[in-house]
Amino acid sequence: MISGIVTDRHAVVSLTFLLANDTTFPIEFVIDTGFTDQLCLPLEAVNLLRLPFLYDLTANLADNSSVILPVHQATIFWDGVEREVRVLATGRRPLIGTALLDEQELVIQFTEGGLVTIDEL
Repeated sequence: MISGIVTDRHAVVSLTFLLANDTTFPIEFVIDTGFTDQLCLPLEAVNLLRLPFLYDLTANLADNSSVILPVHQATIFWDGVEREVRVLATGRRPLIGTALLDEQELVIQFTEGGLVTIDEL
């Protein structure tokens, strides 16, 4: 099970990245059920982590505009297991999207300090 807390009306969990030199680095992510891919990180964070570039993706935004986003690859620990994920280099805040929540149960106690849990179905 992955757990976190509600902070300032955001469901927040920490994910640990496995970097190329076999070190680990935790990052706090906001769960965004409106984001349908796996992860978003600001471009500066992607560059600092030296995540390998995969391809450019045309993304359709909520206002129906389109943008080109660089997609990178990362290895994270998801519920204690190494998992390869796509990371879109965009935005100001690290986000977890619904593609990572597939076959998972998400429970959020929406009150300040409330419990957030993600568990396999």
